[in-house]
Amino acid sequence: MVRPALPEPPVPAPMLAVAGELPADDAAWGYEFKWDGVRALAAVRDGRVDLWARSGTQLADRYPELGRLPDTLAGVDAVLDGEVVALDRLGRPDFGLLQNRMHRTGGPEVARLAAAAPVTYLVFDLLAERGRSLLGLPYARRRERLDALAPQGHRWAATPWFRGGGADVHAASRDNGLEGVVAKRLDSPYRPGARSPEWRKVKHVRTQSVVVGGWRPGRGRRAGGVGSLLVGVHDDDGRLVYAGHVGTGFTDAVLRELGGLLTPRRTPPFAGAVPRDVARDARWAEPELVGEVAFAAWTADGRMRHPAWRGLREDLDVDDVVVEWSP
Repeated sequence: MVRPALPEPPVPAPMLAVAGELPADDAAWGYEFKWDGVRALAAVRDGRVDLWARSGTQLADRYPELGRLPDTLAGVDAVLDGEVVALDRLGRPDFGLLQNRMHRTGGPEVARLAAAAPVTYLVFDLLAERGRSLLGLPYARRRERLDALAPQGHRWAATPWFRGGGADVHAASRDNGLEGVVAKRLDSPYRPGARSPEWRKVKHVRTQSVVVGGWRPGRGRRAGGVGSLLVGVHDDDGRLVYAGHVGTGFTDAVLRELGGLLTPRRTPPFAGAVPRDVARDARWAEPELVGEVAFAAWTADGRMRHPAWRGLREDLDVDDVVVEWSP
């Protein structure tokens, strides 16, 4: 029997969850809190760690404080899955704090930020250990192996998980100001790059990754710059379709930064029609930037209701942006 080779990030790509409700067959599932950060795979070899975002971007130079490994990983080769988070003073993930770190790629500024507002790597899966792939093992077995490895300390922490009791875990996540939970079938293997119903994210607030395809000029104190963004998602045929117009959730500084990042183009990047009242004063942009919005629901015509900007997502590729919640 040939032993599987140690996976090399950015392959495997991380397994992804679908949005949904708590499972009815509760006892067949494990539950984890959902963390509001940047998904990252970590490869530990010879006392060093390399980090990769879901997009394949290397992250180690952005978060140098994670280079100091927990003592339990000394001499262990492993591939782990987790989330890079910035914690507020109450110990809760704050995506806004993380935004200050996501765009910096080394040098004195990164060192200063790492010292002033260090991130934490929350580990929730073990994909390989001591040269052996664990991708085919059930989720429950991988979590048991991760618990035994106990990657804890020096800005690293293994996250808690629970067999069954999803309603209680979900309620606890709300009471503690977290995003929600991720339900994972106890018998689920790890499916690299797949968005599988064997993993289900159950959020308190709907969020959606979006591609920025244009903007509308601001008025009043926003006059002369970006006032709102026109965003889209890819449909089942891979076309970028218009999904809404985001005008809230920005600071003036964020709008100025976005204005400098947008590349103008003459025609809309969206397939199909954009509402006439939106297109009338629209400025189109190359679909290069990925962001995240919170929103209330999808309308019947495929628009997000009451979207609010949460921030750029440099860890995601444009082509990865699809509908995460059923319209």
